[in-house]
Amino acid sequence: MDSREFRRRGKEMVDYIADYLDGIEGRPVYPDVEPGYLRALIPTTAPQEPETYEDIIRDIEKIIMPGVTHWHSPYFFAYFPTASSYPAMLADMLCGAIGCIGFSWGSASEATLVALLAARTKMIRQLQAASPELTQAALMEKLVAYTSDQAHSSVERAGLIGGVKIKAIPSDGNYSMRAAALREALERDKAAGLIPFFVVVTLGTTSCCSFDNLLEVGPICNQEGVWLHIDAAYAGSAFICPEFRYLLNGVEFADSFNFNPHKWLLVNFDCSAMWVKKRTDLTEAFNMDPVYLRHSHQDSGLITDYRHWQIPLGRRFRSLKMWFVFRMYGVKGLQAYIRKHVKLSHEFESLVRQDPRFEICTEVILGLVCFRLKGSNQLNETLLQRINSAKKIHLVPCRLRDKFVLRFAVCSRTVESAHVQLAWEHIRDLASSVLRAEKE
Repeated sequence: MDSREFRRRGKEMVDYIADYLDGIEGRPVYPDVEPGYLRALIPTTAPQEPETYEDIIRDIEKIIMPGVTHWHSPYFFAYFPTASSYPAMLADMLCGAIGCIGFSWGSASEATLVALLAARTKMIRQLQAASPELTQAALMEKLVAYTSDQAHSSVERAGLIGGVKIKAIPSDGNYSMRAAALREALERDKAAGLIPFFVVVTLGTTSCCSFDNLLEVGPICNQEGVWLHIDAAYAGSAFICPEFRYLLNGVEFADSFNFNPHKWLLVNFDCSAMWVKKRTDLTEAFNMDPVYLRHSHQDSGLITDYRHWQIPLGRRFRSLKMWFVFRMYGVKGLQAYIRKHVKLSHEFESLVRQDPRFEICTEVILGLVCFRLKGSNQLNETLLQRINSAKKIHLVPCRLRDKFVLRFAVCSRTVESAHVQLAWEHIRDLASSVLRAEKE
């Protein structure tokens, strides 16, 4: 493909993408195919001779699209939002053309791991400075990190990769980690000869969008000399709105903070932002300086060399997408987008509360509503199975203590009140069917 054909095909692809997004509401939100369906549709080997662009495009609709879950459908209410906007798509095109090996974080999961590894290195060096006879292996056996029992599984995975113990702190009635429970665990472990070194506070948990009590937990971490990391992967975007900034109170106690613009800030996947209070805590943990990567400005103080701040050496030019989105939407446009989603979630909450067969399970703060039919877990599992089998809308569940709960997350950039209303009517109709079947 030369530049002349690229110009033509590029325009065709933009038209295809625009048509796809304009018509996404008419596509089944969830695929109606079985795993492995592609095997019968594609050759077992790559073609020996080039194929035409027209054949490839034709196969997108014939082969690829039937197996796609349409995350940007206004009837997609599962998980959390995955951001999308036309400015970010344009920037993604330019990013691919420039091909720059940038340096930034890829996900909240990686940010947690980076923070944990930096905290581990910092604590080991402090202890060895005081007691040089201590080996790294001996100290590693005693290091312990903490997080809420509502935290994302990626925190536990970070502990596995980092080779340290991770302990879950029981959350309170609002699914929030509180000071008393954390303090009890710290004192118990210190008495047993363990070394607390790392705490993850979640602001907006994946299960129910609960918030750990940062104002309580933060001072304890600072008093104990324990690294405090904030995971605000979803909720962090909402902090651009002044009315939600109270949820960030206590951030001054944190050593590191992360959120994902690719979830709720109209920046296409993937894009994750991380801040650290003291950069040397990262650079001392990850600094590798082979001769072939040295440059004349590295000791000048004029630039920040982010390759020393992370695990991979290089990444895509993600900041370009943010730059496009921020400039083309402006702060007011992004705030309006967040507020619209929050308003729609409260609209859905209101609809649920009007039906006495259902219950709201947690406080609705941002764009997530946790709800269920009053009754057994089996009843709600059956309802969710009916919802997702119908493929008109898509939901996923969570477990809150011993309850099976349905999650309704406002996700799509194009979702409107009408979609929420239709989704609720669909859920109500299926609930009536499930309840009738239970009585028979």
